Order: sequence, then structure tokens, then C-alpha cells
Amino acid sequence: MKARYLTVAGVLLLLFAIGFSACFNPREGYAPEQPIAFSHQIHSGENEIACGYCHVSPGEGPHSSVPSINTCMNCHGQVATDRPEIQKLTQYWEDGTPIEWVKVHDMPDHVKFSHSPHIQRGIDCAECHGQVNRMDKVEVTNPFNMGWCVDCHREPEHNAPIDCVTCHY
Repeated sequence: MKARYLTVAGVLLLLFAIGFSACFNPREGYAPEQPIAFSHQIHSGENEIACGYCHVSPGEGPHSSVPSINTCMNCHGQVATDRPEIQKLTQYWEDGTPIEWVKVHDMPDHVKFSHSPHIQRGIDCAECHGQVNRMDKVEVTNPFNMGWCVDCHREPEHNAPIDCVTCHY
């Protein structure tokens, strides 16, 4: 009898934890240090470089790519070469070592998300990722939890038909 109560209590606790995690995101405000200090404010803000120049294929598949060193060196082979962070970048490039960027916007493994339908519907990157073009250091500005996504999909302009398997494997 006692084992059954413990099992029921355990299941209820697990369901509560899952429900709580679906409505809460401890990553909001997360802004990790990166191996090279990179300012989106300078690149996409002041210089107005489009997101898609560095993050190729965000509308063609599920993920937006992280720029390769070659993409960076397209400009920084000639631009600002005397700056310490660009010299670090150049060293990675000369050594043939990939930069191990720390992922900022990350979904849990059980969530299936694709940028493609969002980009194709004309949703601007800033709606989810915030005003990255004003950030020296990228941070998570939205909760990126199930409630937040569902609330957006309830808005008439974002009302695409979704069910559980749209987002969850």
C-alpha cells in the first residue's frame, strides 16, 4: 500500500516538474562568454549586415547555421586586422581550428523546431531572438518555453495549425 502511494506521489511530482518546466525557462537572460568577443551591434546594427549573410540557410532547413571562420575572414582578412579579437580569429583560421561558439538559443532535445516555416511566413528574427542588432553580447530575451510558443501561435497572424507532434518528437 505504501509503495503505491510513493509511486503515485512520484508520478505526480514528475508531471508537476514537466508542467513547470514547460512554463519556465531558466535560460532567459542567459548570455554566455564566447571564445571571441563578437558584437552583433557592430555587425548587424551599425554595418547592417543581414542575419542570413553569416547565419546561412535559416529559412531552408530546421536550423540556422553558426558562421564558419571563412565567413568571418571574408571581411576580416582586410578589415580591423589590428584588433585583438580579430587577431584571435585570424589565429583560429591560420591553425585550421574551428571556433567552438557557445550556443545561446537552445531548445530541449525533445522539442522539434524548424526556422523554415517561420522565415517563410515573414516572421522577423527579432520577434523571437530580440533586438540582436543592438546587442554587444547576445542573450536570451524570450522564455522559449511551450507556453510562449503556443501564445504566439494563437495570434491570428501566426495561427498555423499545430498539434503536439508539430513540436515534440
